[in-house]
Parts: sequence; structure tokens; C-alpha cells
Amino acid sequence: MSALEKLAECAGGWTGTNRLSDPSMNVSDDSPSTAELTPLLGGKFIRLDYTWAYEGAAQEGSLLIGYESAPAIVTAHWVDTWHMGEAVMSCKGTAEDDGSVVVLGSYAVPPGPDWGWRIVLQPVDGTTLRLVMYNITPDGEEELAVEADYRRAED
Repeated sequence: MSALEKLAECAGGWTGTNRLSDPSMNVSDDSPSTAELTPLLGGKFIRLDYTWAYEGAAQEGSLLIGYESAPAIVTAHWVDTWHMGEAVMSCKGTAEDDGSVVVLGSYAVPPGPDWGWRIVLQPVDGTTLRLVMYNITPDGEEELAVEADYRRAED
């Protein structure tokens, strides 16, 4: 079984709820969300495209995931209209036994040091897909940033 096979089994459309946690304002914003999981190049890559909203403004994002078997690492490129704007975040991480992928990246916060970002994409029992993202301070403290739970979309 390839490291991305469990995710590939989740190909198709998903609907759910996205929760954005804003630690600077100590509030959360929930919105309807959709996701589309697509295997690419014979399953060597998986792309997650998702939509959500913040204060009623439409947002979207995409995560392209690959797996390098020789070093046994997951690679990912993440873009998002609200978080990343015009930048692409490159991430690396692991494929877990349950089919989840966990990747880490970082982003600039001038004039201070870079902050970290952890993304977890987890297939749950074939009926649920979870996308969770964490902000990581330069001191290594993690805070929940995004939590999205999806169910298979109705045909």
C-alpha cells in the first residue's frame, strides 16, 4: 500500500464546516466549506481544493501532496487566499499509519523570526475527512488556527 493510498480512497467531493480561530481577537468564525480530493498522476500525488468564508467573504485554498518513498517523507505545497495571499508555502512531513499526512512549513513575520505552520489531513473511517492547521510561534508553542470537518457530498 502506498503512503497516500488511504487519502486517494477519499477522492471526490466533500461538504462540511470550517472554523477559523483568530488568537489575536480570541474569536472563532465558522463557515460552510467544500472540499474536493483528487488523485493525480496515477495516485503519486493528491490535491485537496477547498472553499470556506471569513466574515462572509469567499475564500479558497489548495494543498498538493506528494510522497518520496526513498527518504519516506511527505512533501506539500499550500496556497490559500486568506492565509498565504500570493505566496506558496512548501512543507515536509510524514504519512501516518491511519492514512493521515502531517506536514510542517513556515512563513515570514517581519521584522521578527519566521513562524511555523502545521497541517494535518486525516481520512476518518471512510465517511469523514478532517483538515486541521496550527500556528507555531518561534518558541514552538502551537495554537489551533483552522479546523474543518467534512462528510461525503451528496450526489
